[in-house]
Amino acid sequence: MGPAKTDLKNDILIRNAQLLNTPGKKMSIAITQGKIAVIAEKIDGQAEVEIDAKGMLVTESFVNAHLHLCKVYTLQMMDEAALKDYHSDGMGKAMTAIELAAQVKEKYHHSWILPNVRKALAQAVLYGCTHVRAFADVDSKARLEGVQALIQARDEFTGIVDIQVVAFAQDGIIREPGAKELMHQAMELGADVVGGIPWIEYTEADIREHVCIIFDLAVEFNKDVSMLVDDAGDAGLRTLETMAVETIRRGWQGRALAHHARAMALYPTPYFQKISALLRQAQMGVVSDPHTGPLHARVRELLANGNLVCLGQDDISDAYYPFGRNNMLEVAFLCSHLLWFTSRQDIHTLYDMVTVNAARCMGLKDFQIKVGAPANLVVLSQPDVVEALRFHEAPLYTVSHGKLVDAEKYHHIAIG
Repeated sequence: MGPAKTDLKNDILIRNAQLLNTPGKKMSIAITQGKIAVIAEKIDGQAEVEIDAKGMLVTESFVNAHLHLCKVYTLQMMDEAALKDYHSDGMGKAMTAIELAAQVKEKYHHSWILPNVRKALAQAVLYGCTHVRAFADVDSKARLEGVQALIQARDEFTGIVDIQVVAFAQDGIIREPGAKELMHQAMELGADVVGGIPWIEYTEADIREHVCIIFDLAVEFNKDVSMLVDDAGDAGLRTLETMAVETIRRGWQGRALAHHARAMALYPTPYFQKISALLRQAQMGVVSDPHTGPLHARVRELLANGNLVCLGQDDISDAYYPFGRNNMLEVAFLCSHLLWFTSRQDIHTLYDMVTVNAARCMGLKDFQIKVGAPANLVVLSQPDVVEALRFHEAPLYTVSHGKLVDAEKYHHIAIG
């Protein structure tokens, strides 16, 4: 069979690419009008941009399904008391850590939040991350400052980094005066996802009401849901279960995403199996961030049970975590050690958890390298997944929404 031919002049033509599903073959990819037009060993035709991958790995771009974007680079504005409590043995002081971390929000203003946000998103550009689910705190201290900053950044980075803005009731809804009204205002402003944290409430009744309010907003505005659940070292926490049950009751299957679920590490096995089954019924994924706290969801067991799991960056230089670059290969590298995912198959699974699985968790459609799919991909500097994690370097090229990203344009912002 001869080379594939294209009738249209391509926008981008990538040659000599190593794809995950065609080992040992060098493939070509033609991109036209934002989508993958042809995948073949050889393609006849021209393109405005031609890239020689030189046998390096070409995959879907990276996806960050969990980032507290309004808080990036705020660690320098506070002491380390929250950091110490959040990382304490057994995570028994997690609620105290959140209360300590809230102090910085008394200074919240979009004028300084926005430059921090731009820096973090510029790093996403450098490291081939084209989609981010970004949380903005909404409460009496943060007000709507973070939401406004993230919405402006979302508009600025359109077509480069796709941002889903989460209006996030970080300090609770029932225990936090005015939070319910502020959350409604945030959704009216244009937030993309309704975000909750039910375990922060004081009573079981308040937890249930928190979950119901979040889903009421989701139904009213026809939006997806993200909730931070059971994020502490308490085996008695049950907000993941409450969220999954409400997802099923509301018919919101496939539109709700759980984050952290750290108490799962302490669950008795029979109860864990119940939760796993509920998650499957709710078609609800779990975002785990093992590098940002000493407990984490039971990732390997969830995957073995057929649950959807991905990894997130979670934090960048804030009260909960001092590092982070929006580099999802770096996150996968760290989690390889923390989860003991070290076989070749494990490493491929980790790679899926920062690309296609993360995309599924965020509700992205056709996020894969196939003909007809939106062109979101990276050309790496290594020929296979193991080496890609070993070095966790920036991609040689990133294609976002069908366009070659000018990473150099964002370099000075990312390092500023």
